[in-house]
Amino acid sequence: MMAIAIASMTMTACSSDDNETEKPFTTDPVESSMLYATGIGQSETRSVADAQNVLFTEDDIEWFNVTTREIKFKDMDEPLYKRMQPFHEIEFHLGDDALFVVSSFVGDWDSRIFTNLVLHYDVITDPNQGHYYLQDCYPLQFADTDEVKANREKNAAQWETFTKYLESKGKLK
Repeated sequence: MMAIAIASMTMTACSSDDNETEKPFTTDPVESSMLYATGIGQSETRSVADAQNVLFTEDDIEWFNVTTREIKFKDMDEPLYKRMQPFHEIEFHLGDDALFVVSSFVGDWDSRIFTNLVLHYDVITDPNQGHYYLQDCYPLQFADTDEVKANREKNAAQWETFTKYLESKGKLK
């Protein structure tokens, strides 16, 4: 692709007329952005994790239910829960901007308490097919604590950006 881009720039440069005015380069910010999530290991920094640990992109998301916060993924070569296991945190990005960090990937078997955003893999409700949820805490019985409420408020603007973007892509349910 790089060779094609260079060749097209070279041909454009050769054929350009000095009397022509250059047109400004513009892009639509929604079209130039891509939603994706990266995994961050315990020993990694966010800058190290970005490109090499992409867990999924918007193309892998079938839909997101704003009410239940279930995120339905398309079938992948490797199940998502297997991809997530080595990572400590998950960072959601929209283009070059970090939206929010999910403090952990948890399953129904997890006995730890999380008071910040988690990606919950639920296999108990439907043993034939696991479901993924972006939840404010885990387990949900802690949702009304002051710490969880403060974290929810802190993430409110990013949640709005996340849901508006998915809506623009026709992925909200």
